[in-house]
Amino acid sequence: MKRTVLILSILILLGIGAHAQVTTPKVDMRQKNQRARIHEGRSDGDLTQRESAFLNKQQKHIRRSERRAKADGNVTAQERRKLDRKQDRANRHIHRAKNNDVKKAN
Repeated sequence: MKRTVLILSILILLGIGAHAQVTTPKVDMRQKNQRARIHEGRSDGDLTQRESAFLNKQQKHIRRSERRAKADGNVTAQERRKLDRKQDRANRHIHRAKNNDVKKAN
């Protein structure tokens, strides 16, 4: 009985260790910042409803890609580069949408 509990405990700890290697703090922080910028732009009137809908859809796509990258338990360098490129593109879209001359209708 003790041996079974010990083996189970070791397997659980190994599983937790493997899960810890899947974290992507840089990606998560950028996602949080981009969502905040979209929300701020919507509140300030810098983004129209259509622009914010497009940007939110893009953020959803990035989250889905991140989940897929994490699904196998290891985020490779190639997957990280792909996520980084997607976030760079989203960042440009947010900047352009917030700084164009289109304002939401009052």
